[in-house]
Amino acid sequence: MINQMPSLLVRRRPWFIAAFQAGLVACALLFAWLLRFDFTLPYGVIFLSALPILVVIRLIAMTCFELHRGWWRYSGINDGMDILKAVATGSIIFVLAVRYIFGMTGFPRTIYVLEAVLTTGLLVSVRMFSRLFAESIGENIGSCKRVIIVGAGAAARTILREIRHPGSPYVAIGCVDDDESKQGIRIENVRVLGTVSQLSEVLSGHAAEEALIAVPSATGPQMRTFVEACNRARIGFRTVPALKDIIAGEVAVSQLREVSLDDLLGRERVQIDLEAVRSQLAGRRVLVTGAAGSIGSELCRQILDYAPTQLICLDQSETGLYFLRLGLLEHKHGACSIFRVADVCDTDRVRKLLFDLSPEVIFHAAAYKHVPMMESNVQEAVKNNVLGLFGLLELADAAGCKSFVLISSDKAVNPTNVMGATKRICELILSSRPPNGMRCVSVRFGNVLGSSGSVIPVLKQQLGNHQPLTITHPDIRRFFMLTPEAVALVLQAFAIGSHGDILVLDMGESVRILDLARSLIRLSGKSEEDVEIKFTGLREGEKLKEELFYDQESVTPTACDKIKRTNGALRNWSELCLQLSELRASLHVDGPAPVRAKIKEIVPEYCSANAPSDDQFLGDKTLQKAAGQN
Repeated sequence: MINQMPSLLVRRRPWFIAAFQAGLVACALLFAWLLRFDFTLPYGVIFLSALPILVVIRLIAMTCFELHRGWWRYSGINDGMDILKAVATGSIIFVLAVRYIFGMTGFPRTIYVLEAVLTTGLLVSVRMFSRLFAESIGENIGSCKRVIIVGAGAAARTILREIRHPGSPYVAIGCVDDDESKQGIRIENVRVLGTVSQLSEVLSGHAAEEALIAVPSATGPQMRTFVEACNRARIGFRTVPALKDIIAGEVAVSQLREVSLDDLLGRERVQIDLEAVRSQLAGRRVLVTGAAGSIGSELCRQILDYAPTQLICLDQSETGLYFLRLGLLEHKHGACSIFRVADVCDTDRVRKLLFDLSPEVIFHAAAYKHVPMMESNVQEAVKNNVLGLFGLLELADAAGCKSFVLISSDKAVNPTNVMGATKRICELILSSRPPNGMRCVSVRFGNVLGSSGSVIPVLKQQLGNHQPLTITHPDIRRFFMLTPEAVALVLQAFAIGSHGDILVLDMGESVRILDLARSLIRLSGKSEEDVEIKFTGLREGEKLKEELFYDQESVTPTACDKIKRTNGALRNWSELCLQLSELRASLHVDGPAPVRAKIKEIVPEYCSANAPSDDQFLGDKTLQKAAGQN
């Protein structure tokens, strides 16, 4: 405690700083006088008259250059420069005041220079000794990580206060902020040293080991700017939680974390009508198919927040359900969850489950989704995605289900691959099906950031294995959403949708995959020169840019700004059922060509290198006859 007293006085008593520096100035003038006159003190009246003038001018100048505060243990080159500026400014004013305001023409001219040199030396020396003293007694920066704060707002102030607490592993050497009005000021006694773009130059004079990004309200482009600046300066970085999480009370400002790809996308927090969703789910039995998948598992987590009577999690992946169970049972409503291993195409198994458990709401997220894989497994894509849905709808209706929600895809719009075409057929089934007491709604959206098998995990794996990053085309673009955001909007769409609606989520602007890859490289702390990017060419069934609507679709707003409604091209239900029977029959004909032909008949917009031309399926009586026999 005794060793800490000088430090506490220096840091927390401005009056002590002022008195101490006034004493240094007085000593400097006295020593200058003694040196000038061979250690004698002539002209005592002039000396005593000039002393208070000099002290006042020096203190004002030091205040103007922010030298009136403590924390000298963090002094560096910039503090020395500020001392030179303050002394030079004060000397000029002192000369003018002594000679022209107070008329002390007898004041020795050499004293002006000697006093300025001595004052500079004393001010610099005490800061150096204060820093050395702090290091020698253990309250030193050697055991702390030196950090620089990006941002100079309320979040930066909170971080700096945390850093000042005893036992903190950090010491802040400065801040950077692009607000010109903040340049040079001090936040919690830590100076704003420059702009974000000047981070490299700032670090050349103030060594730091890590940057803490304290801008919770940063947009995606702003966060990318911060990350790029840190990478150029070759310094590690972390960030405070996003503003949406702080406002929601989920985390504190001071909880630092790694910057993620979510931050670089910078999507706003989705505001949903909680009561509308709660009224549809609370106290009801809810079934989620594909529950172990990325969307399905998040659906289960968010549905539990609305206290259903029972949540039935269905998936054919035993391992996936096992891990989902571990997570959901920790939820406050997790006890109402039950887990069933089943394939949605297994009619007998699904029928027994539905009649035993009687779900009132079904979210159908089970589907094959990987485009290249389905291009070489056409029959399975149709069997699982289309026929599995059709059978499930019939069984759900018979079991008394009141609401059925299909998770669709932007690939259903003008599809160039089998997966997208099957999703479009599913949309047509739900929008064309007669109500019969069960409300059917489709929800269409794009890629989910980081979902299993999507581009981001693949790029991350390649980056971690020091492999080249593979991208199919430099201009390929996709819509991306965060999983919690997509699911929240799915629930909102379920609450507001009418029978037959295709509800389309607002995906914002599409993102170039190449830009995402570059962002991943920056997040890894590497430069683009360190990582090779290879372009492999578009894969089978892949297109450069996805769409959210057909040209012929009429788009209308809903009660939620981020959800649009369209009914699509309605089909005659009897004719659609006949086409589906023919599609089922085509699965038993050798090869995928007949299946693709029936897909194109149902979805004329389906167009790919493997899709047949119109004359290949028009008038095909064989399949019609086979369908009639089934």
